[in-house]
Amino acid sequence: MPFMGIDRPSIQLGLLKAIGERNGFDVRTLHANLDFAARIGVDSYRALAETRGPLVGDWLFSVEAFGERAPDPAGRLPDEAATDLAYLRGTGEEVRERLLRIRDLEVPALLDSLADAVKWDDVQVVGFSCTFQQNTASFALARRLKRQFPHLVTVFGGANFDGEMGSELARTVDCIDLAVSGEADAAFPRLLTALATGTDPAAVPGVCRRAGDTAVATPPEPPYQQLDELPLPDYGEYFERAERLKVVPRAARRQVWLPFESARGCWWGVRHHCTFCGLNGTTMPFRSKSPARVLDELAGLARRYGSFRFEAVDNILDPRYLRELFPAIADSGAGYEFFYEAKANLTRAHLRVLARGGVSRLQPGLESLSSTVLRLMDKGVRAAQNVNLLRWARYYGIDVAWSILWGFPGESAQDYAEQAAAVPDLVHLQPPEHSGRIWLERFSPLYRRPARFGLRRCEPDASYRYIYPKEVDLDRVAYFFDYEVDGALPDSAYEPLRQALDGWVASWRSGPHPALTYWSAPGILQIHDARHAGRDGTYTFEGTLADIYLACTDRPITAAAVRERLRLDRTAGYVQEVLDEFQRRGLMFRDERLAVALALPAVPGR
Repeated sequence: MPFMGIDRPSIQLGLLKAIGERNGFDVRTLHANLDFAARIGVDSYRALAETRGPLVGDWLFSVEAFGERAPDPAGRLPDEAATDLAYLRGTGEEVRERLLRIRDLEVPALLDSLADAVKWDDVQVVGFSCTFQQNTASFALARRLKRQFPHLVTVFGGANFDGEMGSELARTVDCIDLAVSGEADAAFPRLLTALATGTDPAAVPGVCRRAGDTAVATPPEPPYQQLDELPLPDYGEYFERAERLKVVPRAARRQVWLPFESARGCWWGVRHHCTFCGLNGTTMPFRSKSPARVLDELAGLARRYGSFRFEAVDNILDPRYLRELFPAIADSGAGYEFFYEAKANLTRAHLRVLARGGVSRLQPGLESLSSTVLRLMDKGVRAAQNVNLLRWARYYGIDVAWSILWGFPGESAQDYAEQAAAVPDLVHLQPPEHSGRIWLERFSPLYRRPARFGLRRCEPDASYRYIYPKEVDLDRVAYFFDYEVDGALPDSAYEPLRQALDGWVASWRSGPHPALTYWSAPGILQIHDARHAGRDGTYTFEGTLADIYLACTDRPITAAAVRERLRLDRTAGYVQEVLDEFQRRGLMFRDERLAVALALPAVPGR
């Protein structure tokens, strides 16, 4: 259901369909989000689905989901959240009228069409997968279907039903018959078998149901381990529907990024859960598919759907794939293109392997250019590593999706002043896509241990009050929370960094991208600086100075390590002075004792 993105199929639906059919059940999927996008316009849909802010998507379906119990039939949210809805474009009154028209006209029309689009008399069970803003749209359709087809059994699951969120929704939302908390690979077919044989589905591990004014649940099993045994996801209905509705173009070689899964959980989160991250709430243990299985799956999906683009839904890259998967893909000659999430401790060699293996877009979780702030996040990387990743990603042609975040307990204004001062030297590297204050998410260490981090106020995001009826305990169903932190910095502390980042982004939007490149030969180094319009120039360094700079190009290094590598007869103090001078000229990034050269090789592909 809305508001899942429309540019790719749902791996949740595709996988559960295949699992159900493998177990002997007739399963069909319905990407109703495509119908809604076609109805209200693709651009309008994307704006609602892809922007984090007040939960307008859930608000739009609240009246149809809860009827007279809905808390905001008068439509107060667009007015009271007007400042945060500027991304929807138009005056406040225009945005309000547009949202009310969608809520009062387009939403009921969508539900009517969906109720007529399927022969529901032939259906016994309807399942809804809910993540982020998919709850009320799912409740609205379930309510409509239960009213018209009372024989239907409704089953809900997805990330929004993890932990106490699932039990509270099952307790208070009457169109929910059963809910699955946690991974459904084993629970889903067992639940269907129970319904088919007349046994109690609530006895299945992970299943929750309403019992009077409470909810009862059977604890879920441990996270699913046998990932190699899972079937290929079935995306046939998505492509048929998306192309028929002209949401995506019909083509022999499709450009849709196919979701695929090579791992679950987070191996770094098992050791050190990043303080702001709410992912993998109850499924943190890391599991991955064998490289051989991944290769088979990629080939199968490419043959079946005619797309060679793949978006890994993994939260973190399995390090063994750098040795066993991507080299095999490169050697095979397969023309795949990948998006992956990874930890930011990737080296030049790692990025070369990824690029050769087809990774064209990477989300490495950089989040800061300050090692102090990165320690507050518990990221396990340093700012110099982040900068070095940006360098070699640009060199090898990998697009990097990253952000700069602030608002962490324990930070100082100096942490952001130093980042702002470093930005002019970094503009030849890809700028961040977003910057701003962190969100407080359920399951994050900040949420789970508020006293440790000095959180004084922690309450559900204000927009939940406009969505759910009063009998729903918002503390138990909310995923996003408003908060206050002891000793929080004022917004003005971040303004110099915000302005520097805006300039960085602007420099990449007009004209040639800024550049800082070097040529070298034994005993000589030339660096051409074209980072700032009208200030182009070339530096020439010879002998020991050239050697010291080149020793810092592969990865961050200390002055003592440079001296040892080059076997210099000069002191480490001398090397430190040279590194300091390179930094003053904007040619070196310094991170406490570490230094990394900023220029990139002019000769490509090495």
